Amino acid sequence: MISRNIEKVLFALLQKYPAVNITGPRQSGKTTLVKSIAGDYNYFSLENPDIRMFATNDPRGFLFSAGEKFILDEVQHVPELFSYLQEILDNSRENGKVILLGSQSFLMNQHITQSLAGRVASLKLLPLSYSELKAAQLGCQNVDSILFNGGYPRLYNENIEPVHFFPHYIETYLQRDIRLLRNIENLTGFVRFIKLCAGRVGNILDLSSLANDANISVNTVKSWLSLLEASYILYFVQPYSGNINRRMIKSPKLYFYDTGLVCSLLNIEQEKQLETFYLHGNLFENFVFSELLKMRFNAGLPANYFFLRDSKGVEVDCVQELPESVRFIEIKSSATLSDDHIKNLLLLKKLFSKTEDYVVYTGSEEPFYRQVKFINWQNIGQFDIIERNR
Repeated sequence: MISRNIEKVLFALLQKYPAVNITGPRQSGKTTLVKSIAGDYNYFSLENPDIRMFATNDPRGFLFSAGEKFILDEVQHVPELFSYLQEILDNSRENGKVILLGSQSFLMNQHITQSLAGRVASLKLLPLSYSELKAAQLGCQNVDSILFNGGYPRLYNENIEPVHFFPHYIETYLQRDIRLLRNIENLTGFVRFIKLCAGRVGNILDLSSLANDANISVNTVKSWLSLLEASYILYFVQPYSGNINRRMIKSPKLYFYDTGLVCSLLNIEQEKQLETFYLHGNLFENFVFSELLKMRFNAGLPANYFFLRDSKGVEVDCVQELPESVRFIEIKSSATLSDDHIKNLLLLKKLFSKTEDYVVYTGSEEPFYRQVKFINWQNIGQFDIIERNR
């Protein structure tokens, strides 16, 4: 098993809460993780028809037979369990009694809020980060390789080619998650919609344009985007909304949790295609943003990243609020240090009293240039170290 950075936080929360809930994309490694560190827990997958029938027809009896400590995988399939879990957790003074797993954030959060609020700590487990791959000696020196392969553990554990893995992943996603959340009759149109979203990765969300290209209504676009967000396919980075005396863009930017999935949706079948691909910079930006998210989630913290763009198009890719300052991160797929990399950063930092300024790029040198720190993409873990040392 590839060691996961979230393990330390998971161990700590199991000592402090009656239950821990872990959500994340399908096949991000949730089940493997909890089985490896909670070997004395009884495990039940609610995707198993027999177990699901038992849990649905007799939830109290099922939970009584589950044992002292147990794991419920894809528990959103049996919402009846949550009310009975509340009773069990309230009657037990033992922490770490139950681990809940699910790939549907909306359904899980809805049931937890209704029945288990205050009793459950929640974590998010995304596909493998670059630092996890590197620690397992699976990290690629070539940025295009990591963009093309993405971070789903099974690709590495089973040595599966992305061109074989991702089409099956999408098919499984449609058959299981989408049918569970919403009865979409036009699955072909929905797949086309996901591909259109992939073509907009790293861009400001334009609902009308997306609706026109997909030949659906704006309301349907909103509904389908919510499905993709709830099932950990894509996410949105919101514009920074601090006290800034300048007119700013208010629409979010669209990203996917995994660049390998984006490449597949964009019909990229070989890594070398990325060398001249028109969205190479967007894919690199997506990779960096997702790595930053993984650092936060693996530390048990919520996302606190934004972007900043004014009405004239002057933009900083990533803005992070810190206790006493604001961190600016520009993301450039270029390997050559350039004034263009920091031009917008220098303009917009004037709006703040104190900033920390960085550029993540593909160059090997890591200088301070005009008080901006340049960081090679392979050393993006520095941000995790900086944050932990605060």
